[in-house]
Amino acid sequence: MFTGIVTTTGTLRAVENDGAQRIAVEPPAGFADGIATGASVAVDGACLTVSAIGNGALEFDVVAETLARTTLGERLADGGAVNLERSARLGDEVGGHLLSGHVSTVAEVVAVETGEGVHDLRLRVGGNAIACIFEKGFVAIDGISLTVGRTWPAEGEFIVHIIPETLARTTIGARQPGDRLNVEIDATTRAVVETVTRIMEAR
Repeated sequence: MFTGIVTTTGTLRAVENDGAQRIAVEPPAGFADGIATGASVAVDGACLTVSAIGNGALEFDVVAETLARTTLGERLADGGAVNLERSARLGDEVGGHLLSGHVSTVAEVVAVETGEGVHDLRLRVGGNAIACIFEKGFVAIDGISLTVGRTWPAEGEFIVHIIPETLARTTIGARQPGDRLNVEIDATTRAVVETVTRIMEAR
C-alpha cells in the first residue's frame, strides 16, 4: 500500500535482460536505504517489485501488461524523471489517501493554467473512468494524491490544483498539454459506482 505522498523523484532507464523487460530507477542518495529485493516501490504510481539493487539503482521487471496500461514505456523512451514512493508501514502517517499502486487508466493533459499561486492541470480520461471521479474527491496522478477541483463528465475531463510544495517535490510541474499521466481511481469509489451501475442496469 501507498499514500500518494511522493517523497522524491528518480531517473528511469532500460536495462538489458533476458526475458521480461527490466527497468532501473536511479533515486537520490538515501531513498533506497533498507530496501531489499522483493520490496514494493511506486514508480509514477505503478507498484513495482524490486528485482535487483546495484550501482545506486533499483531494478524492476515489468511485464507487457504493465507497459501497455501505464506510461512507463513512454518515460523510458524520453528518459524522463519519475515520482517515487516507498510502501507504507503500519503506524506511518497517512497524509494522502490509501493507494494500491494499480493504475486504473491513463489521462491526457488537455490544458495547463499557471499564474501567481496557480498551477492547474485539466485532464481527460477515456472510457467510463470519469464516472468514478467526483468534485472534491481524491485521485492519484502519477502516484500523487490530489483533490479533484471540478469535473466535466460529458467531456470526460477534470481539473486538479497543484500546490507549490507538490510542484517542488514531484515531476508534475513539467507536464504539458499532450502528455499522458497514470491515474489510480480510489478502489472504494470505483466499487460503489460499478455496483450501483449494475443494479440500475438490471432494473
